[in-house]
Amino acid sequence: MASPSPKALSIDMDYLQDVMVRLLETHSPTGYTDQVVHMVCQELESLGIEHELTRRGAIRGNIQGSRRAPDRAIVAHVDTIGAMVQGLKDNGRLSLASIGTWSSRFAEGSRVTVFTDHGARTGTILPLKASGHTFNEGVDTQPSEWDQVELRLDEIVYDRAGLEELGLAVGDFVGVDSNPRITPAGFVDARHLDDKAGVACLLAAVKAIMESDVRLPLDCHPLFTISEEVGVGASAVLHQDVAEMVAIDTAPQAPGQETLESCVTIGMKDSSGPFDWHLTQRMLELARDNEIRHVRDTFRYYHCDAAAALEAGNDLRTALVCFGTDSTHGYERTHLKALQGVAELLTAYMQSPAVIARDIKPLGSAKGFPVQPVEEAREHPDTEHHDPEHPEKGAAE
Repeated sequence: MASPSPKALSIDMDYLQDVMVRLLETHSPTGYTDQVVHMVCQELESLGIEHELTRRGAIRGNIQGSRRAPDRAIVAHVDTIGAMVQGLKDNGRLSLASIGTWSSRFAEGSRVTVFTDHGARTGTILPLKASGHTFNEGVDTQPSEWDQVELRLDEIVYDRAGLEELGLAVGDFVGVDSNPRITPAGFVDARHLDDKAGVACLLAAVKAIMESDVRLPLDCHPLFTISEEVGVGASAVLHQDVAEMVAIDTAPQAPGQETLESCVTIGMKDSSGPFDWHLTQRMLELARDNEIRHVRDTFRYYHCDAAAALEAGNDLRTALVCFGTDSTHGYERTHLKALQGVAELLTAYMQSPAVIARDIKPLGSAKGFPVQPVEEAREHPDTEHHDPEHPEKGAAE
């Protein structure tokens, strides 16, 4: 008889919301993440979590379990999309290059902060044809490309010389203001929920574990990476004892996708390929048994921390757990129910035994190596007496 699934712990949603908003209000475009790294380290310290940093600032937390190996890791990324100054223009404005993959259409109208060698300055990203009073219908036909936008500083400056006098230079980082808002209906509207909301979920789950009396069966490492948006992700923060890793990230709600912003999404594959079958089944089982609303989904144009770890040559099982998000890499929106579900699922996972006991050794014989089921399908216990008007426990409505 299979052992019962661990019970998910209660999540301090006030803490999750507070730390999420503070993260969102801290600029961290890829390459300019030091401030947010220090913030996360302070949170880990306040929670009593030992942690260490790589040379560039990726964070590996350490929660000791009953066994030293095989270790497990849960990863979220603190870096976001953003921009960089590409040129100083003769009209006193700045041309931009994107950091990460996102459309200039979403950049238009954004309030931003430019980080120069001499301090921060604010401004707005605008299309080249920003005034209908001047360009009439031209504002509607201008292409959406990064060379079709410019950054207007909140300074009295109208030429390149003026920009230079202010200390502006090519290569200055541009952080896009998040403008977070949590609505009475429980929606969270903001830029950079990818992946600040995921970081908040992980910290809230860790808080629940540390404040409980549970003893984890395995050493667990909360990881926070700093360059996921440019494809590097969790490629250099692991060590060889980590046998399984769950990535926490955003899932796009859109036509052709199963994702809903009000529940958890279990990712089955992304652009790099399928996630580990056994670890993914574990996450699905934990979600079902704890009645956490969830859906499955696949992503065509998507690359996460877990994929980067595998591409770097790490031999480990990976899975992807997401909070549903509308308008990813734009003005994003998710729901507190999704964030709570992700955090609860993480607490159950941290309490669960190793997915495959044989994984304690990186190499071994075929003894103990798992076999995916190939027998004829049988009715699932939860759906044996299915009633369309009463959905399966744990499934999305």
